[in-house]
Amino acid sequence: MEKDIDSCQNGAKTVPSAGLGTEGTETQLDDFVGAHPDYNEEEEEQKYFRRKRLGVIKNVVAASLAGTLTYSVYLGLLQMQLILHYDETYREVKYSNIRLEDIDHKVLMGINVTPVAALLYTPILIRFFGTKWAMFLAVGIYALFVSSNYWERYYTLVPSAVAIGMVIVPLWASMGTYITRMAQKYYEYVNYKEEQEKGRQRAPRDTCNAYIIAFQTIFYSCFHLSFVCAQMPMVFFLNNYLYQLNHTLFGVKHCGTLSHGTLPGFNRTVLQSLPRSVNLIIVESTLMAAAFLAMLVVLVLCGAAYRPMEEIDMRSIGWGNIFQLPFKHMRDYRLRHLFPLFIYSGFEVLFVCTGFSLNYGVCALGLERLAYLLMAYGFSASACSSLALCMLRLRRHIPLLAGAFIHAVLLVTLFCWAPEPRHLAQAPLLYSIAALWGTGSALNKTGISILLGMLYKKKERQDFIFTIYHWWQALAIFTVYLWSGLPMKAKLSIMLLTLVVAVGTYLWMERKVAQNMEVRLPRIPRPRHKTRGYRYLEDNSDETGSDGDGDKEDNDRHPAEATSEDELPKEDGDQLG
Repeated sequence: MEKDIDSCQNGAKTVPSAGLGTEGTETQLDDFVGAHPDYNEEEEEQKYFRRKRLGVIKNVVAASLAGTLTYSVYLGLLQMQLILHYDETYREVKYSNIRLEDIDHKVLMGINVTPVAALLYTPILIRFFGTKWAMFLAVGIYALFVSSNYWERYYTLVPSAVAIGMVIVPLWASMGTYITRMAQKYYEYVNYKEEQEKGRQRAPRDTCNAYIIAFQTIFYSCFHLSFVCAQMPMVFFLNNYLYQLNHTLFGVKHCGTLSHGTLPGFNRTVLQSLPRSVNLIIVESTLMAAAFLAMLVVLVLCGAAYRPMEEIDMRSIGWGNIFQLPFKHMRDYRLRHLFPLFIYSGFEVLFVCTGFSLNYGVCALGLERLAYLLMAYGFSASACSSLALCMLRLRRHIPLLAGAFIHAVLLVTLFCWAPEPRHLAQAPLLYSIAALWGTGSALNKTGISILLGMLYKKKERQDFIFTIYHWWQALAIFTVYLWSGLPMKAKLSIMLLTLVVAVGTYLWMERKVAQNMEVRLPRIPRPRHKTRGYRYLEDNSDETGSDGDGDKEDNDRHPAEATSEDELPKEDGDQLG
């Protein structure tokens, strides 16, 4: 009995001690998994969104650098090869039996003609691969074009030129979409508290316009430097082999507005000595390395423009709808009024590289100064792209009209002026015209991209809009390629007439927008996902109900015309300024 009493007493003593042990364990567990006493949730949230903003800036700079490298490599290689292949001695000694001049003609045709069909496949390509991977694919094809010049034959040069023609519109459409999307994401990361508070409410007008202006300015400031970088092969390599102007321009009688075609009378031999094959391989390998670097920049440094489920949603509207939507967007009066401006944008950039540079610059200063003329244009365009920042304070039509006014004055000047052949005293005037043309080009290109970003803020529409813009630009470049044999006065007259029409239709569009005239935009179909299997949801990005619910909701809304609240000017439209 005494033993039993003692054991009961001992048991009673151990129960409190066990309770104390459990409490101590819970305290230790709370200390381990609980919030740290020095943890500040608001401060950590600020650090997180600061990193996100820095990531967006990194994406914009990387995309700008990749675009600059890609276009400079393409333009520099094409310019160098066309000059080499133009020389009769070079063709006879190195490629006597392959008709290199005919191959060059087909290369230029492949580059300029193929983009005519780009409207049929560009949106499908961007939606299928995604914006970033469409950029990567296009840059890779540009690198393929560089590699084809190691072995210059019909079956290497012409197919690669056709491939480049196929990706010209997808590359620049995806670039424009990417920069605009980065501006929207940066706005979201700056105003993350407001985004959390308003939830699913509509964002106010002009929410991210400042960031669209800033990011497009950064992009075009870098991009226009490609005209400078493209001249490096000529400055450091090809100029050492060129004849002086007294030889190359010996048969040239008329320059500028009096000329017909592309510099008639220009000597068929421009190389005083032939470059060694080893030196050519070194130059082409340097360009290939730059193209490969552009691919790596896009692959490693450019982040995705959309979250994975957002890209799935954008693809799941159906490939037939994706094919049709670019054509349906052309019903919007804002785009229709901007078509002449798109066309002039294509006219002017190719005219300065061919018509002005050859019939004015080379005709007066010689082929050896072609690179410096285009460098003046590139430096001026790069520096003056920053003038688009004035749209932060001024009305948005001011930079576009200023660029159009500069070009109109220059077109009239060029129409009335015929420089004398082999007359170096005209160099300051020619460099000044090139620099002023670069100023107008910068305001034109940057202003159009900013305007499109302001007018079309919905992410589901941006790739269609930039595809339409760059497709019209490609059509204009194709037209310039076709008119190469016209008299210079006819070319200048067409450009001046196009510019006047473009300014008039643009001002008409701004007047309609200021009057809150309804726009006619196609309805973007709601995403339809297959319900088989398990789907991961992310941020409710695909919260559209089942297939049947989505169909019902679509049918309840206006079926074809843009009369629902998604398509009224309140969302996509903008007031003047």
